[in-house]
Amino acid sequence: MNRPLENRPLLWLVALGFFMQALDATILNTALPAIAHNLGESPLRMESVIISYMLTVALLMPASGWLADRFGTRHVYFWSIAIFTVGSLLCAESHQLWQLVLARIVQGVGGAMLLPVGRLAILRVFPGGQLVAALSFVTMPGLVGPLIGPTLGGWLVQVASWHWVFLINLPVGLVGAFAVMRYMPELKSRERMQFDFAGYVLLASGMVMLSLGLQGLGGLSLAHANASLLMIGGLAAIAAYWLHASNKTEPLFDLKLFHCKSFAVGLLGNLFARLGSGAMPFLLPLSLQLGLGFSPLAAGLTLMPVALAAISIKTVVEKLLHRVGYRRVLIANTLIVGLMIASFALLSPNTPVWLMAIHLAAYGAVNSIQFTAMNTLTLKDLKGRDASSGNSLLSMVMQLSISLGVASAAAMLSAFAKHFGTGETLNVFRATFICVGGMGALATLIFAQYQDGTTAEPGSAAQ
Repeated sequence: MNRPLENRPLLWLVALGFFMQALDATILNTALPAIAHNLGESPLRMESVIISYMLTVALLMPASGWLADRFGTRHVYFWSIAIFTVGSLLCAESHQLWQLVLARIVQGVGGAMLLPVGRLAILRVFPGGQLVAALSFVTMPGLVGPLIGPTLGGWLVQVASWHWVFLINLPVGLVGAFAVMRYMPELKSRERMQFDFAGYVLLASGMVMLSLGLQGLGGLSLAHANASLLMIGGLAAIAAYWLHASNKTEPLFDLKLFHCKSFAVGLLGNLFARLGSGAMPFLLPLSLQLGLGFSPLAAGLTLMPVALAAISIKTVVEKLLHRVGYRRVLIANTLIVGLMIASFALLSPNTPVWLMAIHLAAYGAVNSIQFTAMNTLTLKDLKGRDASSGNSLLSMVMQLSISLGVASAAAMLSAFAKHFGTGETLNVFRATFICVGGMGALATLIFAQYQDGTTAEPGSAAQ
């Protein structure tokens, strides 16, 4: 018989951090048109507000574990909540787009450490027999955030102003900061682990240049030559990291992880599949408001079936994977997700609400299957320190892929807006949905390289 979970205050504290992160990732999307109007910007060029946060989180995630080991979980978690809260206040006080982008970067600095440090505290406090139950408890609020985020964001825009999308974080942050000093244990590593600063700089600069290069094709309106140079520079920096890591005893991420076939396929599949699905939380609220004429609140309510279906389907994914196998599920489901994304081009102002709800629920279900299958495949054969390192790399790649997906979608919106001209907003979104769906479906080529029953090779990181 399972014992009741101890240290409930710590569980609620970490759950609060998960909730803040998950809510902030979705509450902003329905408010983007209102923010653009207030700041005098085009709603189709607001992707930098999303990308700046996601990219900052991706950049700092690899350092979060080292910071917690070096300075202690209590101090790092306190400052992560404090910085996130201050960043939220700065967002609400922004009067120009560049100010909002800088404030979102500050938010991202705090948000990058909330999840990894909170998860690390749970791993070190709870024994193995209670670990699964503890992690399930703290991650549930992370599922609630996407459920209420779009609707709450739309409601706040209509009854108050877009500033409250950020101001709502202030009381939560103050309560969280107080609770950290009382309930978060001060856990440090006795070992002085060296941090691979050179590798970190190479990897981080590569991610930034790739993202800026893609943005340069869209919202930043950089000349194609400059955008191309940034993207080439980003690829060169990542290639340099690959060579650096192969010659270093303790690199930021050990390349031996890729000797594990399931990890290599799962990670690369995650990277390319999320280019499509990662753009959807940005595209859907915009298309509903700008293309179909929905109010912010109506758009938020319309998106609720996506989250509801995503939560509901999770109970059957494990059985599906055991019965059908990872390869078949991922090949078929990746194609279905791509087709579902492209099918949003069929929506029109005359589409019945009930049909739209079924459409969105179906997308939420297959997308949830995709995420669960990809993430499980990536980590299932890793053991010990490799599991921790692989999970950190997966988390970073997920955030990076979402930011690249949003940047790619924004570049497409910009290109199609020039092609179709003014007054053709719905056609702009339709063409973008088709291209984004095709982009995500390309990950099928990667998942086809996996064979069920394949585990790590001899001498690999998974052993």
